[in-house]
Amino acid sequence: MGFVTGMLAGMLRRNINPTRLLAELDINLADAASRVPLDRYASLYNLVIRELDDEGFGLFSTAMGPGSFEFLCRGMLGAPTLADGLDRARRFLCIVLPDLSVSVNRGDDRAELRICERTPLARDPNDPARVFAFEWLLRLLHSLSCWLVGRGLSLDSVDFPFARPVHADDYTLVYTARSHFVDGPQLTARFNATLLDLPIRRDEAALSAFLEGAPGRISMLYRRDRNTVIRVRDLIRDALPDSLTQDEAADRLHMSPRTLHRRLEEEGSSFRGIKEALRRDIALARLTKTRQPISQVAAELGYADTSAFYRAFTGWTGMSPERYRKQLSTTALPGNGLEPDRDDPPHAD
Repeated sequence: MGFVTGMLAGMLRRNINPTRLLAELDINLADAASRVPLDRYASLYNLVIRELDDEGFGLFSTAMGPGSFEFLCRGMLGAPTLADGLDRARRFLCIVLPDLSVSVNRGDDRAELRICERTPLARDPNDPARVFAFEWLLRLLHSLSCWLVGRGLSLDSVDFPFARPVHADDYTLVYTARSHFVDGPQLTARFNATLLDLPIRRDEAALSAFLEGAPGRISMLYRRDRNTVIRVRDLIRDALPDSLTQDEAADRLHMSPRTLHRRLEEEGSSFRGIKEALRRDIALARLTKTRQPISQVAAELGYADTSAFYRAFTGWTGMSPERYRKQLSTTALPGNGLEPDRDDPPHAD
């Protein structure tokens, strides 16, 4: 839900109530544990842009006029390689998004994509609007690059210039498990330098089809939870309350533990990261939507004792399970009462 609240930050800055848009898509911000399905997230993306007449979500000092995303795509499309395409993107964004600068620095083996504030986006570096601005632009450039070369491009690590947000566990699915949070004005994403030599494979016909539903559609492309991550997540969930090991998961997927580790690493994830993210999602959903005792939730998630669950939950949310449930009961919107037990929510943003 953190990506949704960040997307709405520009509307709130302008004192525009997003309730109508959220109701249209059946999105309830009070249900912090829920995951918005990707198609509805993409629709909200487009609705917010249409409402503000700004493809930058009202987050910047200068609005990005409608059509900016299309011209970004067209500019990169004619480049011979990804390196040339990203350089074109850098120059175009310098015109339409002057608050941020984009650069690509290449070394012998590694390359870095840097997004730096030229103008502070907020007084508080952890302001949701600032956080989402960096999240959004990295995702935009990364997903568009993947689409243009016709394959997923793994990010080795990313330094985000803000404190770890509540929804940081989802970065494993969207960016990489190796996400770090640092002070300063600059985001740095690292990847294999040879990826810059990949040719641009898309043509005008492919772009015309791609632009249908854009720019929101970009949020549905090249998520990190691709084939291996999805399969491992499903195995871990189906095994609960037993705690599946990486060796057991590898055996069920008919591959060696080393191969499983390598494939997860290529998709920017890890077995431990997937397990913790899944447990977190289920725990938040159960505490939000059911009246299950906390000890029962802990047992069903495979924790050896309730105290271990308490420690994990406090690490995820900064508060105890009881406090989290109490806070929900005082902030929930009408009609969002506790319901009978449900399974964990589907993959979504």
